[in-house]
This record gives sequence, structure tokens and C-alpha cells, in this order.
Amino acid sequence: MREQAEQRFRPSRRGRKGGRALVAGAVAVAAGVLAAGTVVPPAAAAPSAARHGGTVQQGLDALVRSDGVPAALAGVTDGRGHTRTYTAGVGDLATGAGVPRDGQVRVGSNTKAFTAVVVLQLVAEGKVDLDGFVGTYLPGLVRGEGIDGDRITVRQLLQHTSGLPNYVNQLSDEIRSYEPRELLDLALRQQADFAPGERWAYSNTNYLVAGLLVEQVTGRPLAAEIERRVIRRAGLRHTYFPAPGELRIRERHPRGYHQGAPGAPFVDATEWDPSWAWAAGQLVSTNSDLNRFYIALLRGRLLPAPQLAQMRTTVPAGPPFADGARYGLGLVGTPLSCDGEVYWGHGGSMTGYETRGGVTEDGRAVNVAVTTQPGEAARQHLERIVDQALCSAARPDRGVG
Repeated sequence: MREQAEQRFRPSRRGRKGGRALVAGAVAVAAGVLAAGTVVPPAAAAPSAARHGGTVQQGLDALVRSDGVPAALAGVTDGRGHTRTYTAGVGDLATGAGVPRDGQVRVGSNTKAFTAVVVLQLVAEGKVDLDGFVGTYLPGLVRGEGIDGDRITVRQLLQHTSGLPNYVNQLSDEIRSYEPRELLDLALRQQADFAPGERWAYSNTNYLVAGLLVEQVTGRPLAAEIERRVIRRAGLRHTYFPAPGELRIRERHPRGYHQGAPGAPFVDATEWDPSWAWAAGQLVSTNSDLNRFYIALLRGRLLPAPQLAQMRTTVPAGPPFADGARYGLGLVGTPLSCDGEVYWGHGGSMTGYETRGGVTEDGRAVNVAVTTQPGEAARQHLERIVDQALCSAARPDRGVG
């Protein structure tokens, strides 16, 4: 998982009707053809670009046909708030079922933007100092080799400039339930990556600590604060933070798949415990809800102007983000290929799913999801779909289909 983690997936023997681990033969029978990691879906499951038209549909079809993802979904919102949805591929390789439009997916590190909004709301309320030290709020908790919470600021957490090592590096192969403090212990087994503020490096531990800070300051669970402060306020109807032990996705959704290596069979990875991602990546949402969230954020409905300005104050970012991307406080600015514009979002990678997207200054928004964690080339194709859709939407004569 590039934004979210690099944990290997060990399929469960439990699941629907006797097991979720799909062998290559079963997938080939259900989906039509499975060879070299490329799925050729039944004709009824993937409407053609000629039928629906537009750059988005063509891009989704290519992700399935050429990149071999089982399914792709997109939501495109224009500057007037009208959303169109698109799908391609197969929603369930075992049955050949179609892809539900605007289905729920695990959105991975988009969760970081939600967590950052809660922290910045607390800053606006005077309960947290953005440039105060983490140790002020979590005394004695963040300590290790080269690690001292009394030297790391809240801003550095949200900006990935703290030097905290990534706890994901210490996770075992087994996917099971984790407590946040247990994850922090895994992180603190390692030495600091660098001194606070010295440089930028992506680490899920930053948002783990930010989530613990929210709980300490508010006295409430992080999930409850995200629900109250962000999900309800932005009017998100299909977004939630899974409860402890909740393995299934609640509403209509495409199945998510893990592929151990290029050409290996897809294994159903839809139902499992996402607690290891917590404040860094546990949310479930839809493309349309992600569009709605990022539009509400940029329009100032979730944060006062001073905190939104801080969120959009960026530093150069490296991998896993696109060339030229800059990281703010849980928000990424990515240059568009047209008109010198930038779009704002985050993206996420989580076992079984990957998402890319964001919103422009004038409220055009695109989010795209696929039902596996793709390779680098396919990930770049995802980003290109977002870029082309946002640029096309800027030119009404071209349209997005």
C-alpha cells in the first residue's frame, strides 16, 4: 500500500459460503479470462466507452482492459455541484456481478485529510496549538531512539516532517485487530528517520499520533469526532469509520482484491479488520462523498479561513505522490497539465482498493477508485484520468462524457 502501508495480505479461511480465498481456476470461470493479471470481463459488466462516451469512461475501460484491474469506478462533479458516475469491469469475480455505481470502497489515506480537519478545528477552538509540542498533549508517550514528543510539533505531524518512523514496517503478515497504542509501540521500536523539521517523509505514524491527540484533547473516540465534526457537517451520506471488529462494508460495494505478484491470481480481500490503519486510513466512502468532502473543505464549510490557509500551506512532497505534488496539512496540491492549475485532495491505498482524486478552486471534483492495489503504471493511469477529467471539465465544449 503506497500511501497507506506495505502490509502483506494473508487471506482468511472464513467468508462467504465457505471461503474468500479465490483460486485461479474459480476466478477464470467466473470472470471469463484471467491471464498475466489481466481480467477480461463479461460484456454485460463493462459498458463500452462508445456507449457512454467521454474521457472518464474511456480511462476506466482502459484500466480494466489494459491494466488488468477487476473494476474501476469514478465520480465527476462539475462546478455547479452536479455529479455523474461511471463504472467498468466486474464487481465480483466469483459471480460476474456488475459494478455498483458509486459503490462504497475503503479509501485509505483520504482518512488523513479527515483527521487533519479535526485537529485544525481544535486549533481554531484554541484547544490545540499548531506549533505546540506533541508532548504537551501526550506527555511522555512519544519517546524512543532519537524520538522525543517534546521536540515534535503538531504541524510536523500533519505535514509529515516529524521524522517519526512508520509503524507499518513492523506489522506482521496476519491481519488482525490492533489498538492504537499497540501500533505506536511498533513505531517506537525503530529509531527516528530524521530530526523533526529536517525534511519530509511519508509516515502513517504521524496520523496515528494525531488521532491519539484528538482523543486526549476531546475525551472522545476519534471515530465519533470525525463523524460529528466532518462527516455530518459535510453532509456525507455514505462515509463511515468502521467500528471495532467490523469486517464487512456496509452498503453496496464492489469486492476488493489482493494480487500477491503480477500475474498471480486475485484473492478476495473485501472483508477484514482495518484497525491497523486507524487515523491514517480506516474510512469507507464513495467517490461522490469524497468529492463532496473536498468541495466542502475548500469552500470553507469545515474550517475557518486561517486554519484552511494553514492546511494549504505546503512543502515539496516525494513518493508516493505524483511529480510536482506538495503536501500541506493532510492535503496534497497536485499540478494539472492544463492552465497551470492545481487540484487538492489526498488519495489512498488500502488492501483491496485504491483511490485518486481531488477538487479545483472552482469546485470541479473527480475521484476514481479501483478494486485492487495496482502497479506503478496503473497508478499513473489513475492519476492521468483525474487530470484529464478535471482539465476537460474546465472546457465545457469538450466535456467529460
